[in-house]
Amino acid sequence: MAETKNTSKTFQLNTGKTIPAIGLGTWQSQPGEGDRRGASAASGRAARGDLPDQPSSTTPGTSGPLKRSSARSKTWAWITSTYTSCTGPSSTTPEDLKKHYPDWDFVDTWREMQKLMDTNKIRNLGVSNFGIKNLERLLNDPSCKIVPAVNQIELHPGNPSPKLIAYCAEKGIHCSGYSPLGSSDSPLYKNETIASIAKAKNRSVQQVLLMWGVKKGWSVLPKSVNPDRVKANFDLDGWDLTDEEVAKIDSIPDRFKVCGDAWLPIKVFFGDDE
Repeated sequence: MAETKNTSKTFQLNTGKTIPAIGLGTWQSQPGEGDRRGASAASGRAARGDLPDQPSSTTPGTSGPLKRSSARSKTWAWITSTYTSCTGPSSTTPEDLKKHYPDWDFVDTWREMQKLMDTNKIRNLGVSNFGIKNLERLLNDPSCKIVPAVNQIELHPGNPSPKLIAYCAEKGIHCSGYSPLGSSDSPLYKNETIASIAKAKNRSVQQVLLMWGVKKGWSVLPKSVNPDRVKANFDLDGWDLTDEEVAKIDSIPDRFKVCGDAWLPIKVFFGDDE
């Protein structure tokens, strides 16, 4: 089989560094599963492994869902991981967790995480699942000295969040979209508008959805356990979507969200954009 040519598309961050336009999502991966997918992507020089900060994610590292051995060279491997050793909360009683903002929250965490930039152990610092309300609270806090480079959020035609995207752009925060295909049984796969564009382009619906996200200006993090699909997801060079085709996908009226915040002790999502 001929080697798949993966996309060379990147986006520039507010740190001056660049981030690959597409990555390999590993959320809820089983032990070893990410390694196999990482090897499949690496065989075509995939550029990014994502280890998101969800309770169900495996701890990054040699036993994590994506081993560093899967990425052949640190010069091209971009690994998104989670820092879990911040200063702990001063109070975590059940009553505290019922509050909108517990005694220890993301502002305290961000204050501690900013110190990591001085260690030269990380190159960029970002947040995940931050809406406008929480970004405003973070950016307006006196302890905030570093504007997040990335906000990783759910992004697809069913959850485009235009106001949040515009707000992040205004603040110089790059958006990275998880669940860019919707879900494993996504209703977007059967959408006639997307299907017709895919047929005209001789591309898969999944590739069209990923290209739509890239054209909108955000990086995308598809997840797949199928090696051929992993490689196909990274094949975004040599073709494009027209502005008219992007607008047609923009106009799809159906709205849905894959990931909610019911598992969290506090509310994170206040609406499509808030």
